Amino acid sequence: MDSGLERRSQRVRAPRRQAPHLQGDLVGKLDMQGRLIGDRYVRVCRVQTADFERAAPGHLIATEEALEARGPAGRAFGKVKRTVIGAPLSTAAAAHERLTKPKALAVLSSDALSSVAYATEEILHVLLLAGLGALALSLPIGAGIVALLLIVGISYRQTIKAYPAGGGSYIVAKDNLGELPALAAGAALLFGYIVTVAVSIAAGVAALTSAVPELRDHRVTLGLGFIVLVTVLNLRGIRESGSIFAVPTYLFLVGIVIMIALGLVRAASNGFVAQAPQMAAGEAQTATQALGVLLILTAFSRGCAALTGVEAISDGVQAFQPPEWKNARATLTWMIAILATTFAGITFLANQFGIVPREPDHPEGYETVVSQIASTIFGGGTPAYYYIQVATLAILILAANTAYSDFPRLSYFLARDRYLPKQFTFRGDRLAYSTGIVTLGILSSLMLAGFNGETTRMIPLYAVGVFTAFTLSQGGMVVRWLRLKEPGWQGGLAINIVGVVTTGVVAVVVGLTNFTRGAWIVLLLIPVLIMMFRAIHGHYAQAAGELAAQTPLEPDEIEHTVIVPVAAVNRVARQTLAYARSISSNVTAVHITDDDAEIEQMRHDWKELGSDIPMVIIESPYRSLVGPLLSYLDEIDRQRPDDTLTVVLPEFIARHWWEQVLHNQTALRIKAALLFRPGTVVTSVPYHLERRRT
Repeated sequence: MDSGLERRSQRVRAPRRQAPHLQGDLVGKLDMQGRLIGDRYVRVCRVQTADFERAAPGHLIATEEALEARGPAGRAFGKVKRTVIGAPLSTAAAAHERLTKPKALAVLSSDALSSVAYATEEILHVLLLAGLGALALSLPIGAGIVALLLIVGISYRQTIKAYPAGGGSYIVAKDNLGELPALAAGAALLFGYIVTVAVSIAAGVAALTSAVPELRDHRVTLGLGFIVLVTVLNLRGIRESGSIFAVPTYLFLVGIVIMIALGLVRAASNGFVAQAPQMAAGEAQTATQALGVLLILTAFSRGCAALTGVEAISDGVQAFQPPEWKNARATLTWMIAILATTFAGITFLANQFGIVPREPDHPEGYETVVSQIASTIFGGGTPAYYYIQVATLAILILAANTAYSDFPRLSYFLARDRYLPKQFTFRGDRLAYSTGIVTLGILSSLMLAGFNGETTRMIPLYAVGVFTAFTLSQGGMVVRWLRLKEPGWQGGLAINIVGVVTTGVVAVVVGLTNFTRGAWIVLLLIPVLIMMFRAIHGHYAQAAGELAAQTPLEPDEIEHTVIVPVAAVNRVARQTLAYARSISSNVTAVHITDDDAEIEQMRHDWKELGSDIPMVIIESPYRSLVGPLLSYLDEIDRQRPDDTLTVVLPEFIARHWWEQVLHNQTALRIKAALLFRPGTVVTSVPYHLERRRT
């Protein structure tokens, strides 16, 4: 009996269990004590959660479950997002997102290949100003453009081999010519990609309205809808967009090749005798300009739209499957061969069949050159004719994908070098550079709407930036050959010298002949973009040099001065004050008001609370809250300059997100004001209303 009482007397009340001290990898030791004195044991705890996988000590991997939104609105948005762009891909899946050569030809060449749908038409538009007889000059002009295409293509084969990690104009110019030429190339290309999307979409809508004239008045709305479609498809990721875009690209190529082959057979049966161009009854046939060198050069420069998109493969080498540079060169060769063949074929057939471009005010209605050729060969209204028109529409709409591949990638390079905001380096859920994709969609939409969806009005903006980038890239390669003198450098140097001279001359011609037609916009915009790049770079450089610590670096050197703004003495304020006191004993509550009655009520409530925390009431006769608070903090800083000033904000959180608008956003306003105040730490203590259980 006595021994039992003795054992009971030795029993003590079990102390409160100590919370486990979790390490960063969610593993901790829980020190617990049993009922008897000395009965102590240690339990190793590991938090089991689907949100993380433990790869090694101190190394956690966030799972897809960790991405799930917490609230109902967030979950609903997440479901819509997953439906539209697909489930997120891990970074490890990037290697599997590479493109095969057939898919790369569809993704990175669709812009160049689709340009045959409007390049010939642009030549004829200019030549028609000199009368019907001038249209025959489309053949020598087309031959010159094909020769230029071959020169540029061979030059970029050199660039791909020299820069297997990606050799766009920006990279080549930066490596060999310096900062200013590199930024000029980057600015020219960024603007060129925006024009690419707008022109491709507008040309695709033109193909649609040629077959269905009733839709012409809705061309801007249709164009904006197609831009949204292509933007969403690209947000789904590189490989998936390649799979989607491959089918229309190859359907177009099959249709165009068959059309050209049948057209050549028909032309051969007529002995390759070109038909005289025919105008509609009642349409003026008089020349409005004299046929001279300037007009011919203008037609040549407008036809050079056929070369837009040639650089895309050299800029996207890393999108290919290994060996990247070899696959990229092979794809570039195929693209140049196909583009030269189809452009030459359409230009030749337009001459053979006497095709005359039709403006919107044409008596027989607007119709593209490709539509007229297809109608001549297959017959208007036949299934084969509609196949060509639908395939042309599809590849022109999807041709914008080339820009969607290269604009985000170039933006990444510029952001990596701190010439664009760092957000452009971020890869989204589908491993695509989402910021660049969305930015391109917005800017191209504005351009398309601004030019009323008219392809011809935007073409003069097209080639200036492209040939500026071509010239800087080829110039960079010339400097590289002379600097490194790698094996075989003499041959490579000769190729790139021809390239830089040719593209440089064309850039000047394009700029001069299209200056009054809109090229001045590009020539003005490129310097503006360069200044913007340098301003961003200067900000990042300044920020990096001024990242001095504004609070002490050692914990024992920190002396807290804690300020707690309170609106009323309630549970929210009491909770916040308790948290503030746990940080420091140097806590001051501050109440700001313009109401005398409220001042007396606050004094009464504070006295009833019985808190030892001092209360400071600031009367604000001009009804301002943030200004007096900031001034009070400035005064505290002057009195205690060595202390770390911490503002602890009580923040009421409603049960539902839509109820937040019913409450004043005082905490949000204060946080926004304190965000740019140096040396101030801001902490929010949320108070959540308990959800009612049903």
